[in-house]
Formats: sequence, structure tokens, C-alpha cells
Amino acid sequence: MKIALIGYGKMGKEIEKIALSRKHEIVCIIDVDNRRDFDSEAFRSADVAIEFTAPSVAYGNCIEAFKQGVKVVSGSTGWMGEHEDEMRRLCREEGKTLFWASNFSLGVAIFSAVNKYLAKIMNGFPNYDVSMVETHHVHKLDAPSGTAITLAEGILENLERKSKWVMGTLTAPDGTVTGTARCAPDELPISAIREGEVPGIHTVRYESEADSIIITHDAKNRKGFALGAVLAAEYTALHTGFLGMNDLFHF
Repeated sequence: MKIALIGYGKMGKEIEKIALSRKHEIVCIIDVDNRRDFDSEAFRSADVAIEFTAPSVAYGNCIEAFKQGVKVVSGSTGWMGEHEDEMRRLCREEGKTLFWASNFSLGVAIFSAVNKYLAKIMNGFPNYDVSMVETHHVHKLDAPSGTAITLAEGILENLERKSKWVMGTLTAPDGTVTGTARCAPDELPISAIREGEVPGIHTVRYESEADSIIITHDAKNRKGFALGAVLAAEYTALHTGFLGMNDLFHF
């Protein structure tokens, strides 16, 4: 498979290693200083482009790839909330293909399935209240993380006493804490911590007067995310439409 990389930071380089180890070919690498290469034969030759950049440019990157007739796998978060309807329309009405996920880790996919099942169980135990905390490296721009939002949506789909998620506290790299985890009974607070080079920790906590039930996913490095992105690209090369992790993994 021929792959184009959009974004060549730490994730882009890790994806390149995994792709090459799986015998794929990197035909084009686009970063901040050569965006003109979207309009190149090398980019157009790609079966799939894998995009890991920033919320401010991810939408534009997808549009540029679509103009060149290239399918996209995107792991950029913080932009889909504003553009999801348009992305779905482009895939449905104009034949574009986008595989988007807030997190490509196989472990997170399994964790997400456990999270939904646990929320369904907790419907019968109203004495437990639920909250979430996510921790990421200091370079992450969006808070709460896209993965935390996806996990929260999984809870809201299955826990009837909660109707929406809200931002809780934000702990900045210097230790400054803003916001509050206090919220209405029907709200699910997500607190965020930014420290060091943490790849990503997500914790869902059910608390009662008697005890706590806690599930956590703790990423050790970026390898799991990179492998998931390449697996998604392999899937996307053979499929069309607006795709996600539920298409790749069936739990």
C-alpha cells in the first residue's frame, strides 16, 4: 500500500516506522514547510493519507487531500465537533472517504467497550456517581482530550441519569488549577491534567459512600496509536465512506 503522511512530528515518525515494518511504501510526507506538495503526483499516488497534526489545520488538510482524490485517516482531535456534519456529507454525497478516530490504540478500543458495558451495568446502581480524568503531555492543545469526549459519549449513551458531559478542572503544566468538578446531577465532569510527556491516561471513576469502581487506560508510548493508525489505513484502502474504530474492531 502507498501511504502519504500529513504531519511529521513524533506521531508521524512513529507511523512511518510501523508502516515500513509492515511492507508499505511512504510516497509523500507533508509538513508545515511543504504544503504545496498536496498538489503533486507523489501525493495523488497514495492509496491513503494518514493525518496527525493540530486542530487548527486538520480540517484543511482533509479538504486538500479530498481535492486530490486521496482517502484520509485522521487522528487529529479538537476539530471534528465543528466539522463532522460536513465530513459525513462529503463522504455520503461526494464519494470521499475519511476514517476518523479520537484514539487509534487497540487498548483504548477495548477500554471503550468495557466503559460502555460498565455504564450500562451502573444504570441499576444510582448511588454511584461518575467522573473522568485524563492526563496528557504538555504539548496537547485541546482539553478535554478527544478520547475523553468519546468515552464520555459512550457513558451518556448507556447511563440514563447523565445527559451531558462538562469540563471539570484543568491542571496546567505549572500546577495551576482552574475550573471546578462540581456540576449538576445529570452532568458528567471531565477533568484534564497537562504534565511532562505523558502519552495519555484516561480514568473513569464511579464513587459511592461505600466504595469506588475505577477503570483506567494508561498508554506507555505512541507505538499502540501508530499501529492502530496503520491498521486503519489498511482497512480504509479497501472501504469507502465515513469510517471509525467501530468499523475496524467489532466488540
